[in-house]
Amino acid sequence: MAKGITRRSEDYARWYTDVVAAADLADYSPVKGCMVIKPHGYALWEQIKAVLDRMFKETGHVNAYFPLFIPKSFLCREAEHVAGFAKECAVVTHSRLKANDDPNSSEKVIVDEASKLEEELVVRPTSETIIWSMYKKWIQSYRDLPILINQWANVVRWEMRTRLFLRTTEFLWQEGHTAHATPDDAESEVLKMLGVYQTFAEEFMAIPVYAGIKTESEKFAGAERTYCIEAMMQDKKALQAGTSHNLGQNFARAFDVTYQSEAGKQEYVWATSWGVSTRLVGALVMAHSDDTGLVLPPKLAPIQVVVVPIWKNDEEHAKVMETVTGLVQSWDKDIRFKIDDRDYYRPGWKFNEWEKKGVCIRIEIGPRDVENGEVVLACRDDGSKSKIQNNQLNDRLRNELNDMQSRLFERARKFRDEHTFEVDSYEDFKRRIEAPEGFFNIHWCGDSKCEAKIQEETKATIRCIPLNKKHESGECIICKQPSSARVITGKAY
Repeated sequence: MAKGITRRSEDYARWYTDVVAAADLADYSPVKGCMVIKPHGYALWEQIKAVLDRMFKETGHVNAYFPLFIPKSFLCREAEHVAGFAKECAVVTHSRLKANDDPNSSEKVIVDEASKLEEELVVRPTSETIIWSMYKKWIQSYRDLPILINQWANVVRWEMRTRLFLRTTEFLWQEGHTAHATPDDAESEVLKMLGVYQTFAEEFMAIPVYAGIKTESEKFAGAERTYCIEAMMQDKKALQAGTSHNLGQNFARAFDVTYQSEAGKQEYVWATSWGVSTRLVGALVMAHSDDTGLVLPPKLAPIQVVVVPIWKNDEEHAKVMETVTGLVQSWDKDIRFKIDDRDYYRPGWKFNEWEKKGVCIRIEIGPRDVENGEVVLACRDDGSKSKIQNNQLNDRLRNELNDMQSRLFERARKFRDEHTFEVDSYEDFKRRIEAPEGFFNIHWCGDSKCEAKIQEETKATIRCIPLNKKHESGECIICKQPSSARVITGKAY
C-alpha cells in the first residue's frame, strides 16, 4: 500500500480523500466548501467533457452559454423550484466595494452602500429560469421547435457538508435545456438523454448503473418526473450519476412561453433539463481505485501509458531514449502517453507516482531491455507484469487497454450484483442496511409516508423505480399494502 493512503477497510471516507490527494486531483480552496481542481484532475474532467460533448452533438444538441447571475424574481416564478433551491442560494446585493474611510476600523475594504442593487441577483444554482426567460424571446411558432441546447458551466449551491468532487459549494457541470411542441417529444428527449448517460457510465466510466425514475419526494424541484442512473461505490453506497427531468409545462407557464401550433392555436411549450457534474470524477475514484491509489478506465484516463526509461550513465541514457523514441512513433496515434525521463527521480519513485495517479499501463525499459528488443509492461488494474517484444508492443497496448476497460466494468458489475439483494422483512432490511450491505430491492406501495419512514428510521432512500422492473405481486415492506414491483433502496452520497 502506498504511504499516506488509508486502507479502504479501515476508513473509506479517509481513503477517498487520501486517493484524491495522492493522485493530485484536487486541493482545498481558501473558500470553505470550494475546491481547486488541479491539472491532473482537470485533465480527467476534460476527458469526460469531450466524450459527453461529442455524444450530445451526435444527438442533435448544440452548446450555448447563459449568465451566472439570475434576477431573484426569476427564481420565484416557479413555486416548487424556489422551494427546492432557496436554502442553497448565494445572493448578490451590492455591485462594488470601497476603501474604508474610518481610521479606527480593522476593515480596509467595505461594501459601498450606494451600489446596492435595485434587484438582488442569485448566483445560479441551476439555469432553468434564466434560460426560459430567453426562450420566451426565441419561440413564437412551431417552426422554432425543438430547441436543443446544452451549457457547460459552473454553479453554486451553498452546501453545509462538502467533500471533494462529490459535493462542493461550487462545481462544474453540464446542463441541457430543451423545448418541444408536444409532451411525447419531451418525454422522448428525457429518455434519450438518460440513455446517453447510461451508455457513458457503462461504456466509458466502466460503471454499471440502474436506470429508473425518482419518487415524488426525490424528484427535481419543478419537474413533473425525474429519471436517474444510480451506481454502487465500493463502500456499497449509492451515487446518483446523472439525472434527466421532464419539466412538463411548468417553466413555460411560469415564463409565459407559448408557440403557435400548425393549427394556429397558442400552446405552452414542453420542457426538459438534464445534467451531470464533476461528481463523476468522484465516482471514478470510488468505483475503481484501490489501496495503492487511483485506478482509471482507459477510455477516460488522461494518460493511458507512461514510459519510464532506466539508465545509469549518459551512454545508456542515449541508447535507451533512442529506442523509446522509435517505439512511441510506431504506436497508434490515439494512444495517450507520456515519457518520464526526469533524471532527478529514481525509477521506483516514478513507478509509485504513476500508480497513484492511475496511469493504466507502465512501460519499463533499460539497457538490457534495449539489447533484447523488449520492454516490461505493467498493468495498473491487476498489477500484472510481462515482457513484450518491441515489434509486438503496439498491438499489445491496444489489446491491454481494451481488456482493462472490460475488466474494470465486469469487476464493478460483479461487485454490484453480489451486493444487491431482495428483502421482504423490514426488520431484516433495517439490520442489513446499517452496515450497509448494499442495494435492496423491496416492495413499496407508493405512499410517501412509507417512504419517509424508511428514510427517517434507516437513513436509506428509494434510489429509483427501475425502468426495466419486472411486475411481481407483493406487500409493501412497511404497511403491507399491495405492491406490483420492487424499488431499489440504499444509503447514498
